[in-house]
Amino acid sequence: MGSGLDAIVHVGKLGINDNLIKQVDETLEVRELIKIKVLNTSPIEVAEVAEKLAEATGCAIAQTIGHNVLVYRPSKEKPQIQLP
Repeated sequence: MGSGLDAIVHVGKLGINDNLIKQVDETLEVRELIKIKVLNTSPIEVAEVAEKLAEATGCAIAQTIGHNVLVYRPSKEKPQIQLP
């Protein structure tokens, strides 16, 4: 499901901050499954970005490939993705 998604959140030289966490949290509520791109300028590695965002937003890490992280969290208001 995530292979066709474009990265809509980018982690750059500022790393993970409150604004980024808020953006990921709000985007997960709307989309449930999002791709996050960790840029070369990021001070933290991909695995650490995935872990910190999962902890901060309560999402599950679906996959990490290269510089991309795919995370999932069902919407509280309007769940759309049905997992088997």
